[in-house]
Amino acid sequence: MTDEATPTPEQHQDQEHDQGQPQDHPAPRRLPVTDVSLVVLVGTSGAGKSTFARRHFLPTQVVSSDFCRGLVADDENDQSASAEAFDVLHYIVGKRLAAGRLTVVDATNVQPEARRQLVRIAREHDVLPIAIVLDVPPGVCAERNRSRPDRQLPAHVVPRQHRELRRSLRGLEREGFRKVHVLRGEAEVAAAEVELEKRYNDLRHLTGPFDIVGDIHGCRSELETLLTRLGYTLTRDAGGRPVDAVPPAGRTAVFVGDLVDRGPDTPGVLRLVMGMVAAGHALCVPGNHENKLGRALDGKKVTVAYGLQESLDQLAGESEEFRAEAREFMRGLVSHYLLDGGALVVCHAGLPERYHGRNSGRVRSHALYGETTGETDEYGLPVRYPWAEEYRGKALVVYGHTPVPSASFVNNTVCLDTGCVFGGTLTALRYPERELVSVPAEREWYAPVRPLSTDAPGAREGRPLDLADVAGRRIVETGLHGRVAVREENAAAALEVMSRFALDPRLLAYLPPTMAPSAASRRDGFLEHPQEAFAAYRADGVRHLVCEEKHMGSRAVVLVARDDAALERRFGVAGPGAIWTRTGRAFLADDGLTAAVLGRVRAAAERSGLFDELGTGWLLLDAELMPWSLKAVELLRRQYAAVGAAAGAALPEALAALERAAGRGLDLAELTAKQRRRAADAQAFTEAYRRYCWPTEGLSGVRLAPFQVLAAEGANLAVRPHDEHLAWIDRLVAADETASETASETAAEAAAEARAGAALGAALGATPETASEPDGGRAPVLHRTGRLLVDTEDEAAVAAATAWWEELTAAGGEGMVVKPLASVVRTERGGGRPGGLVQPGVKVRGREYLRIVYGPDYTEYLDRLRERSLGHKRSLALREYALGLEALDRLAAGEPLWRVHEPVFAVLALESEPVDPRL
Repeated sequence: MTDEATPTPEQHQDQEHDQGQPQDHPAPRRLPVTDVSLVVLVGTSGAGKSTFARRHFLPTQVVSSDFCRGLVADDENDQSASAEAFDVLHYIVGKRLAAGRLTVVDATNVQPEARRQLVRIAREHDVLPIAIVLDVPPGVCAERNRSRPDRQLPAHVVPRQHRELRRSLRGLEREGFRKVHVLRGEAEVAAAEVELEKRYNDLRHLTGPFDIVGDIHGCRSELETLLTRLGYTLTRDAGGRPVDAVPPAGRTAVFVGDLVDRGPDTPGVLRLVMGMVAAGHALCVPGNHENKLGRALDGKKVTVAYGLQESLDQLAGESEEFRAEAREFMRGLVSHYLLDGGALVVCHAGLPERYHGRNSGRVRSHALYGETTGETDEYGLPVRYPWAEEYRGKALVVYGHTPVPSASFVNNTVCLDTGCVFGGTLTALRYPERELVSVPAEREWYAPVRPLSTDAPGAREGRPLDLADVAGRRIVETGLHGRVAVREENAAAALEVMSRFALDPRLLAYLPPTMAPSAASRRDGFLEHPQEAFAAYRADGVRHLVCEEKHMGSRAVVLVARDDAALERRFGVAGPGAIWTRTGRAFLADDGLTAAVLGRVRAAAERSGLFDELGTGWLLLDAELMPWSLKAVELLRRQYAAVGAAAGAALPEALAALERAAGRGLDLAELTAKQRRRAADAQAFTEAYRRYCWPTEGLSGVRLAPFQVLAAEGANLAVRPHDEHLAWIDRLVAADETASETASETAAEAAAEARAGAALGAALGATPETASEPDGGRAPVLHRTGRLLVDTEDEAAVAAATAWWEELTAAGGEGMVVKPLASVVRTERGGGRPGGLVQPGVKVRGREYLRIVYGPDYTEYLDRLRERSLGHKRSLALREYALGLEALDRLAAGEPLWRVHEPVFAVLALESEPVDPRL
């Protein structure tokens, strides 16, 4: 195993000649030890290894063979337990190295086999093995052993161990030790000083901000343009060549490698980047092309291909001094860097978490070349292993190497090689802002063997959705709410729903989140009231709110296409679109009715100019589809109508019996009053659910109330203020109403409507007086969402919104949803720093509507209901909201559908978490 750094002179200075004695008081010996490494103490019994370990290392860092022997045999000197003791020692060492801990092995280690096993463990964990040899005269060691009552060794043991040690000295480096420190004699051991050294790749103390630049490949002009756009000031030499770029506001540039080959000006790129690094304005890691060019300049045999000849030809026109500087620069590059406290890793070809901060040939190879599957594609190029799809690390990994059409985040990784030299773009990531900045290539400088496309993780559009993407415990990274965990059992429940009931998952670009209710009201007779919602947002520092009417239907997501081809281009499914429920099921069983609703939405979007304004071939809408009975007629029959019918049949008879008993002189006034209240509550319950039911026939009676335009091609619109959404919706509704005014209702449609109304009304126990009148078949389908803007610091505005809610609910409306006008809002933690995510909306339901939720006589138990716990529901709402926006972000960024599907599936999985469905 070799690491990436050139061995230091200290590795060799300890190989002193055996003749001559050390001075009585030698100068202190500095023993550099890498902070994450395996230190192997080598010395005979009695050489002072344990004393040395106690003096220079923490007790927790030292793993002693004697201690392990005591663990397994209750006797540290029981040599018969040595095999088991070393099994324990090796296990502990492996666990510590896996955790990235400095580990010291205190054992004699004079035999090659003992050391070989330790070097193997160090290699397995990609850390440097370091040997510290205590070469103390055997007579001194024997005397020390004789003075220890607990250790009496046979006379031949120490001389034999010392002979084995001496035979090993000159071969320790060949065994794989990267550093060897030999201390000769007692005085030199006593004078030694261990100094911990940081790994070359450990720059965690640098916190940025950074501008991380993708693969340049000799495109010097594009690099100048990108740096200028990022705010850097170029410095040029007398010949006008850029030799440095001064960053703005203390920022630092970081280059992911592949500066050279293929492009028009490799020397110019090297001159600029080398100058920035020398001035402290930039960091750079090597790419595979620097590695190969450096070996070629060193005179080593390499295959001249993939643009190397262009670099050699261009460098031939430079001075020998410049070529030497370039060689030295490329030779000194470190495979990868840990930055910002370990939260950021920059490398060339990507790096799994187990390699972060490690030093080995394997780590360097992966950082330079990545990992392949062993297969080749149709172009004869290796197929890259999709490591980023499996990455779940805490650090953001920024890399390049494999060209992608556009940069995108995949599981907290991002590939910045956007194929500038192939005619694509040169891309940089602003960190910690996570902002991507790109400039176009001036031309195609080098024809790619494979078209600039889809091989890198996160850019392989042709890859199908896969069970492995969603099965088992998952961690989904969201830009809004960090990492969201999905438990295995919840993922299994979502798989059941998705596989049995959901529509084509390629169309499921979004699932709406659950919504938390407002805090319980203490007002007499109310469980929920707007005042609590206003007070909560005021406490979160949210001043401007929008109150939106809550419709009498079911949540629906509408994907509507301008033409069938528009959907096929993005979603791989041709057609007019789809309408689905919160659980991904097709909302309407009738495909013809679905197409009719989508046709009305498409026509309204076309007539209102929304397709053109947003520059899109499709729209994704969040909406309510009415009536409730359109989706839940069986639920209404079995649950709500049955309760109303039972109460209507039983309670009059009970009251009649009580009245007869009272006529006989029994004192039943209290019981009779209670039953009268129950009868009134049951009647109110029946009237409440009937308001949500009316007959439909075809489009007749169907109403769609959109309230948000979620997305269009290349845009996540859900983050826009709610007043913008409502303005778009008003235009859609107005366009539909205008079209409807020109159509007339036919007699056949009216007759069909009457027949349907009579059948549904009879099924739900409705009379002609209670059944709502539906709209005609060519009446408007799109329905306006009532709203009111509220300033929480304006008491008059708050009072007006409260009065509006009271009017809505008194007229039988469900209530309203209170949202921050700005859509996405965070609290402040102090000093202006963003804190937690504020609830995107809370529902405030009306007093009579809550009878449907909690039962006819729920008002009798308000004190108990006010104690309901809302914490889990609120947490669920935030997590699902963040996942939904993450899906829309990925959709807008053009990421493949399997990436969009990941957070959508997570929303469905979270829906199976145990939470009171009535909240």
